[in-house]
Amino acid sequence: MKIFIMRHGEAHHYAASDAERALTDRGRSESVAVARVCLEQQQMGHLDKVLVSPYLRAQQTWQEVSRYFAARQIEICDDITPYGQASDVFEYISALVDVEPIESLLLVSHLPLVGYLAAEFVADMVPPMFPTSGMMCIDFDPHTRQGKVAWNVHP
Repeated sequence: MKIFIMRHGEAHHYAASDAERALTDRGRSESVAVARVCLEQQQMGHLDKVLVSPYLRAQQTWQEVSRYFAARQIEICDDITPYGQASDVFEYISALVDVEPIESLLLVSHLPLVGYLAAEFVADMVPPMFPTSGMMCIDFDPHTRQGKVAWNVHP
């Protein structure tokens, strides 16, 4: 299966709370640029499931890229905020693929979680530093629970 991990686009530094930080214009355009590259290179298209952080900047990132990707199911996931636990999310996704027919899954989340998630799915990987709007594709075998990086795209 394919697991796509995307960090939200560039966001304003100040808001009433961290959860309410909105994307900048640059954050919107860079997220769209990444989506277009993935679509043009036929690296993505149809997604079985999308998990999106409830934070505004992640929701807005999904809004921007959703024009380029068809998704069967979209779910807001409270566990993929910046303070989420990668091991818990890994176990949740492993359980999901046991009960649902998922071949492609996109997570739209935050630092530091996105780096830790990549390291959960790819053994012996040092958690990478995702740039804003950066996306990584991992070829993941749910039976062996092992993955390998297929590609990275960033603005």
